Amino acid sequence: MNPRTVSKLLAFSVLLTAAACSNNKQETASAVTENPPATAETPAQTAAVNLTPGDKMIKPDMQTLLNPQSANAAAPATFKVMFKTTRGDFTVEVTRAWAPLGADRFYNLVKAGYFTDLAFFRVISGFMVQFGIHGDPAVSAKWREARIQDDPVKESNTKGYISYAMAGPNTRTTQLFVNYGNNARLDNSGFSPFGKVTEGMAVVESIYPGYGEGAPSGMGPDQGRTQMEGNAYLKKDFPKMDYILSASIE
Repeated sequence: MNPRTVSKLLAFSVLLTAAACSNNKQETASAVTENPPATAETPAQTAAVNLTPGDKMIKPDMQTLLNPQSANAAAPATFKVMFKTTRGDFTVEVTRAWAPLGADRFYNLVKAGYFTDLAFFRVISGFMVQFGIHGDPAVSAKWREARIQDDPVKESNTKGYISYAMAGPNTRTTQLFVNYGNNARLDNSGFSPFGKVTEGMAVVESIYPGYGEGAPSGMGPDQGRTQMEGNAYLKKDFPKMDYILSASIE
C-alpha cells in the first residue's frame, strides 16, 4: 500500500470519527474504520483454537483463504450462520437483498472457514463489537487488498445488525461489526447492514470489553500490528480477549 493511499485512508478515518461522534460519546470515535498496517508483512503464524468437548472444528480451506479471487459464489437469498465463541453461540441471519455484495463476501468467508480462531479485537460497550482480522498474517495480507464495492444502505445500523468496517468508499474487505445500540447515524456514512443477530444477542453483548478502544487512542490492540502479527500479538498482549472458534452455515 503506497503512502498516498495510506494518507487517503487516514484522512477518511478522521471524517468517520466526526460522523460517528454523537451526544459527546467519545467512545464511538472511528469505531468502524479499517486501519491499514504500518509495517512489512511477517511470515504466517499458527495459533491454537481452544474448543470444548463436543465442538466440531471446521477445517479452513487454505487454498481459498490464500486466493480471495476464487471466493466468488453468490449467496442464497437468505441464510443463517452459527458462530461458536469463547462466550457461547450466536446466530446471524443474512438477507442478501439488503446488501448483495456484502452478503456474498460474508457467505464465501464462512464457507472457506475464515472465521476460525478470530479475535473480537475491538469492543466498545454500548456501541459495537468489531472483528474480522485473520489470526494468520499471510491470510490477512491476501484479503486486505480484496476490496468489494459499496452496497446502497437499505437497512439501519440498529441493535443486532451487522455491517462491514471501512476505510473509505469501496474499501470493504473482511472486518465486521455488530451494533450494540441504535447507531443509525452511521447509515449516512455508507455502512450497509447485510444481516442481524437473531439468536444469542446476550452472548454478543457479553464479549470481553475491558480493552476498549484500540491503540493509540485506547488500551486495545493496534490494528496495524494485528494485521502484521496476528494472533501471536493478540494472545500475548491481550490474554482476556474473546474469540470466534468457528462459524458454519446452518
